[in-house]
Amino acid sequence: MPSPSLLASLDPRYPVSFLITLILVVGEARYGILGGYDRLVAALGVSTATELVLSRWLRGRVANVQSAYITGISLALLIKPPAHLLWPFALGGFLAIASKYVLQFRGRHLWNPSNFAISLLVVVAPASVAVLSQQWGNDLATNAVIWCFGLLIASRVRMLHVTLAYVACFVALAGVRSMITGGPLLAEIAPLTGPMYQLFVFFMITDPRTVVKGRRKQIVVAILIAIMEALIRLASDLGAPLPTAFNVAPAFFALATLAKRPRNQRDKASSVATQTPRAVASRS
Repeated sequence: MPSPSLLASLDPRYPVSFLITLILVVGEARYGILGGYDRLVAALGVSTATELVLSRWLRGRVANVQSAYITGISLALLIKPPAHLLWPFALGGFLAIASKYVLQFRGRHLWNPSNFAISLLVVVAPASVAVLSQQWGNDLATNAVIWCFGLLIASRVRMLHVTLAYVACFVALAGVRSMITGGPLLAEIAPLTGPMYQLFVFFMITDPRTVVKGRRKQIVVAILIAIMEALIRLASDLGAPLPTAFNVAPAFFALATLAKRPRNQRDKASSVATQTPRAVASRS
C-alpha cells in the first residue's frame, strides 16, 4: 500500500483516478458489476470527447481529461439500464461534462458531474435507468482494500473530515432507522460496503470543485446530506409515495438537493495566495 508521504507528492487527481480504477477492476474481477466493456467505452468515450470539445470551444485550451476519466468510470459502474441499452452511458457522459460548463455560479460548477447526470437520468427515464445496488457481500478483504485506499486518498485531497462526518452520521442514523422500522441494524449499515456508497463517500461528496469553503461548513454540509438521505430512506421504508428516483438512489438525490455553493472568485484568489504552486496547478 502506498505511504501517505508518497500520496502527498502526487497531483490529487491521480490518486482519485487510481481509487476509482481500483473499484472498477476489483468489482469487475470478483463480481462482474460492469455488465460489459461496451458500457465503459461508451461512457468514457463520450465523457472525454465532450470535455475536449467544450474546453477547446469555450475556454480555448486543451482540457486535462482526468475529470472526464473519473466521470466515465463512475457512470459505467453506477448506471444499470437493461442489457441492450448503451444510450444512458453516452447521454450520461455528455450531461455530466456539459453540466460543468453550463451550470455554473461565479465560474464554478454547482454539482458533481456524475451525481448530476445520474440523478437527472433516473428522474427522466426511471423505466430505463437504474443505479448499481449490488454490495461486495461479506468479503472483508475487498472492503478493507477499498476503504484503506479511499481513506488515504480522501486525506490526500484534504477532505477526510467530510468522508468521516458523513459516515459517522450515516451509521448513527442507521441505528435510528433500525429502531423505527424494526429492521436489522447491519442491514441498515450494509450500503456502506457497496461500490455505490464507496464512490459516493470518497468521490462525490468530497469533490474539491464543488465543496463549500471552510472545514466547519464542509462538515455541516456532509451531516445535512446524511440527514436528508436518511429521511428519504425512512420515508421509503414507511411507504411514503416518493418518486421512483428517490427510492432508487437516496444518497445521490440528497447530494443533488443540497448542491454546495462553490467558492467565489474572491475566495479562490485568497485560497490561491496561500497555496503552493503544486496545489494551485492541481486544481487548474
